[in-house]
Amino acid sequence: MTLNDRMNNILGDLQSPSSEEVRAALLALNVSLKDLQEYLDTAGPKPYYRKLLYQNEQVELLVMNWSELECAPHDHGHSYGWIQVIRGTSENTIYEVNGNQIPEELFSMNESERSVFFAPKKGVHKMKGTSDAGLVTLHLYAPPITGMKVYDLETCAACVVSDDCGAWWPDEQRQKVREIKLKQKND
Repeated sequence: MTLNDRMNNILGDLQSPSSEEVRAALLALNVSLKDLQEYLDTAGPKPYYRKLLYQNEQVELLVMNWSELECAPHDHGHSYGWIQVIRGTSENTIYEVNGNQIPEELFSMNESERSVFFAPKKGVHKMKGTSDAGLVTLHLYAPPITGMKVYDLETCAACVVSDDCGAWWPDEQRQKVREIKLKQKND
């Protein structure tokens, strides 16, 4: 069975899936690096190249091929999801956000090949590859991401980005849905 067949069969049946149903679906897809090879491309000046593999009203599945750059701290808008490391090792850094204050780093953990980790609704994190293997990750979100917020910690700003923007400060004005000035912790 091809990857497209598996995506249609497994993801097409999901209706308002719970986080555990999303995780089970991601694992049931049983995706290998070989399945994804045709969808990978170089990231260029960005932290990653992303390719939408599947989307309906309930879920979206993306593959990301990472450069040596880390992405910006970000949330996933009104979505939650699961991330699977297909190749390499990812350093995943988790932040705490209080209102309009600048996010505060809590901890980092390395996620190795085949590991699966949760991205909660409104949870803020950043990722980067830590090995020479070239990080490739698979992301399944419910519902499809909209309203993602990206943080620039140096300028104390956040930006709600358009759905076609990744986890980096937007290059194009049209990708900036709304900019937000953040406060330092003791302001």
